[in-house]
Amino acid sequence: MTRVRLGAIGSGWWATSNHFPIFRDRDDVELVGVCGLGDDLPTIRDDFGFGFATQSADEVLNADLDAVVITTPHDLHHPIAAAALERGLHVLCEKPMTLGADDAWDLVERAERAGTVFLVPYGWNYKPFTVAAKRMLETGGVGEVQYALCHMASPTRGLFGNDPTHMLERWNSTTAPNPTTWSSPARGGGYAHGQVTHSSALLFWLTGLRARSVAGRVVTAGAPVDLFDAGVVRFDNGALGSLSGAATLADGDKYQIDIRIFGTEGVLMLDVERERVTLSRYDGTRESVEIDPGEGEYECLVPPARFIDLITGASTENNSDAGVAARSVELIDALLRSSANDGAEVAVHP
Repeated sequence: MTRVRLGAIGSGWWATSNHFPIFRDRDDVELVGVCGLGDDLPTIRDDFGFGFATQSADEVLNADLDAVVITTPHDLHHPIAAAALERGLHVLCEKPMTLGADDAWDLVERAERAGTVFLVPYGWNYKPFTVAAKRMLETGGVGEVQYALCHMASPTRGLFGNDPTHMLERWNSTTAPNPTTWSSPARGGGYAHGQVTHSSALLFWLTGLRARSVAGRVVTAGAPVDLFDAGVVRFDNGALGSLSGAATLADGDKYQIDIRIFGTEGVLMLDVERERVTLSRYDGTRESVEIDPGEGEYECLVPPARFIDLITGASTENNSDAGVAARSVELIDALLRSSANDGAEVAVHP
């Protein structure tokens, strides 16, 4: 069996608690090298079976690789992913793919030229109930989309408020998230880049929509970065939308993602917290998706595995490719620009 030779750039909380264990346990993956910082890097190398460890990203990229996984701080994603694509590597890049729209679409173009797999691991895009919802929309369940509501809320006030240690109770990790990533404006911290990226990417994958303009506001509520986000969106097809996010659910509460798609033929409702998907058509027909209890909880086991399957040809379904991620990035980029301009409507793309 041919093994995918994989390198890793970034070795922090999420890489060691989620991605590395998945890759380590696969027989079709060889972990070639890992780039990271900190005294625990040799331990990470040994625990997960990497061939070497280094503080140099170039050393990993220049090794004999097929693919790379990028879990660095947000502001470093673009240059590393671009360098990987120039080398013809398959790329798994953590969300947000980039912080700015131009960089996002640059990676889309580079991935297309390279002809390689580019996956951003949005876990909810791979849930069976969201896949079922997408099929409903693809078969004309709501007709032409006229209005889309997209809301998300999370128990992450500590993560974005410079006190990330409480997140250790939610994830199997011995390393706290780096506050310089999550609560630093300069590094792309804040709820929009950190969480609304999930709900907006799910919306764009489900519907195929692209935002044209947005008028929005964000509020820090005393935190270093935004904790609350809201925007009114116009899409390229003329549809209207509302986008909102809140970082301050109580610890232990379920994540909320509420997406409602209103069209010319009916309404689709997807509610992650209450674990329900329903389609109500104006001709009187109704459908619902059976969801097992607990299935709405966030987990990101499928995307890293799907990344390898896409490389080996075991799967052809990429539910979070560079194009989906870029549409999320450009909307969030525009939302933050709008808020900085006193909520004025701004263009999302030319």
